[in-house]
Amino acid sequence: MESNGRRLSGRRKSDLMWFKSSYSDNTGGECIEVATTPTTVHIRDSKNPDGPHLRIPATAWTDFLTTFARA
Repeated sequence: MESNGRRLSGRRKSDLMWFKSSYSDNTGGECIEVATTPTTVHIRDSKNPDGPHLRIPATAWTDFLTTFARA
């Protein structure tokens, strides 16, 4: 996990463009936000944008989405 403002492969966490699922609403439910770079996917809790976040290889994210889509 990364803390706010730390360098991420030449980028700052605050420089990432975060996206919330189109299935999310603003009622305070369980939501995540995702930001991508060419090699990495960053995942954070939408209710705590300044908190820690998970950083995984883009290939692992693709594998996750592919597996999830089959279910």
